[in-house]
Amino acid sequence: MSFLTGAALAIAALAAIPFVAHLLRRRPPRERPFAAAHLVPARPAIARRRRALEDRVLFVIRALCIVGLALLGATPFIECSRLSVVRRRGASVALAIVLDDSLSMRAAWSGRAGGLTRLELARQAARELVAGLGPGDAVALVLAGRPARVALAASGNLGAAQAALGEVGPSDRGTDLAGALALGGELLRQVAQVDRRIVLLSDMAERPQGGGKVPGWGGAQLWAPLPELRADLPNCGVVWADRVGAQVAVHLACAGGARAEAAASTAASAGSATPPASARASAAATPGSASAPPRRVQIRAGDKILVEAPVRVREGPSDLVLALAAGSPAAPGAVLDAALTAGDALAEDDRAPVASAGAETRAGVVSDAARNRTATGGAPPVEQAFAALAVQIQPLAAVPEQGAELDPLGALVVDDPPGFTPEARRALDGWARRGGVLLLALGPTAAAAPLGAGFAPLLPALVRWRATPSRKARIELGDGVPLGESAASLQQISPAGRAQLDLQRDDGLEVLGRFDDGAPFLLRRRIGRGVMYALALPLDLEQSDLVLRPGFLGLLAHLVETARGLGGAARTPVGATWSFEGYPEVQVVRLWPGGPGAPLLLAGQAGAWRFSPSRLGLYELRLGEQTARRVAAIDEAEIDLAPRLPLEGGAEAASGARPAPVDVSSYVALGLLALLLGELGLLALDQRRRRAPAGR
Repeated sequence: MSFLTGAALAIAALAAIPFVAHLLRRRPPRERPFAAAHLVPARPAIARRRRALEDRVLFVIRALCIVGLALLGATPFIECSRLSVVRRRGASVALAIVLDDSLSMRAAWSGRAGGLTRLELARQAARELVAGLGPGDAVALVLAGRPARVALAASGNLGAAQAALGEVGPSDRGTDLAGALALGGELLRQVAQVDRRIVLLSDMAERPQGGGKVPGWGGAQLWAPLPELRADLPNCGVVWADRVGAQVAVHLACAGGARAEAAASTAASAGSATPPASARASAAATPGSASAPPRRVQIRAGDKILVEAPVRVREGPSDLVLALAAGSPAAPGAVLDAALTAGDALAEDDRAPVASAGAETRAGVVSDAARNRTATGGAPPVEQAFAALAVQIQPLAAVPEQGAELDPLGALVVDDPPGFTPEARRALDGWARRGGVLLLALGPTAAAAPLGAGFAPLLPALVRWRATPSRKARIELGDGVPLGESAASLQQISPAGRAQLDLQRDDGLEVLGRFDDGAPFLLRRRIGRGVMYALALPLDLEQSDLVLRPGFLGLLAHLVETARGLGGAARTPVGATWSFEGYPEVQVVRLWPGGPGAPLLLAGQAGAWRFSPSRLGLYELRLGEQTARRVAAIDEAEIDLAPRLPLEGGAEAASGARPAPVDVSSYVALGLLALLLGELGLLALDQRRRRAPAGR
């Protein structure tokens, strides 16, 4: 406190002056009417009343006026718990608020069920930051649930920022802090303010790159102002559940708190099956704690419990298999869910819908391993690319000739096939019409197809092989395949040759990419619910370097996402995009939990609809006259409520302050004015009372 402030506050001691003045004030004695007083001659009054406070209200008002003047002279500030930004030399600031709306943020931040959640606490902090901004400042809002999204671009419209914060609701997404911080930095690059801050409101499920200074992200300083969000709380959850006939396999995970236990099966009752060997071995390696709260896993059909089993809680993932009783009311198409009884900080991950077996995306690969081997050994490049995308792979020696063998696959890549037999063409055509995604990579072997083998009706074209003398080619891609920044890697490739397609008829073929001379590079043809892609280059390192380009990885990622949307997978992560190509009308209805609801809002347009589920659940897809089901599953990493790696000290720098000073001078001045008016009113009332007896 400065000398002037202390001196101004010392004026409050003068509040004793009205007290002394009231005590020294002499008043005439009170007169009492007495009938015989007229017989006594009048004499000057000598008696005086004892000194005492008579008008206490007037005294209090005058004392408060003096105290108010002292506070006003000290330019009063009040400390409050509102979050604010510390400005550098009073300059305007630009904030990019990264708000984590992932599943783990739905936990109660104090650890008590039913209390304020981490997301609500973070949203309150964001509102306080926006409320503390003024003219000349800018703010942007980025949501860090996977995938990261921009909720509001950098703008000086603070009302729009408050409205955007009001629209942020809870979700079951995973965490994408790295992508969110990158988006925040890109938004700050466009602003004129020199002082740029990225405010991170998250429980730190992922660790951002860099410390307090974020390199390459607009030169902004990173600030994580809520360390209370990054608390370790005990939590268990159901990651997924699959049904195989009369058995349901449940995958559980636990973490947090003492980190001594996770979910493992201990059931041996008649109503449940014996856990798999992996779960029994894990349970034997780490015995459960006797102090762990007893919990049970239940398989339900609505409100009816079909089967349940006790579990012990210890750290890590585990699997539990429960057998449905004979004569169970659970029909093959019934909506079932697996649930953990209550007992942790996050209840939203204690239930999961039961999907059909084999719900993960699987991609089949038909490739000659001997011809497509790499110099360092290992699997063919296309299989390594699928492994990098975390997609299950099923290598095939040849294209199956029975449709039932293709049904478990969502996508199929066939590298340089020597044509297809009529049985294989029939199986591929039927599989694609049921929602499969096929990629044909055409090379010299495809141009030498034997008699009776071909590609029609999948690809109505005659394939020829043409050598490329210059071994340089430039690819121009359209908008049909969203490769993003990886498309630039295909602008210059080095093929030894390329397939030349002599199209016999159009038959719905779309050219998505061309060589620099106009020849087709990538074609697409819709077949029923599915789609077929044809590539004019083989996946052979000796023929081209296509498989080494990031654009090829982006092409495979597009195939996988398309397969997930068209029927190749029954379970996808929450937040994944479902694409519905070729359907003029699509409806998505959430069947579980809560029963069938109203159709959800889709993005895109007719023939290219998209939907990204933000909540865990079972969804029904109505694709024209056909229906399919999808499960949006949670990310297992979201069950762990503790930060993976805490931020370094640079992120806790003095970019802002939690106790913020608030100037209340204007309020004190208004209070003084009110006190003055109150004193004048009391004096007027007192004068009126004194004149009233004289008037009578």
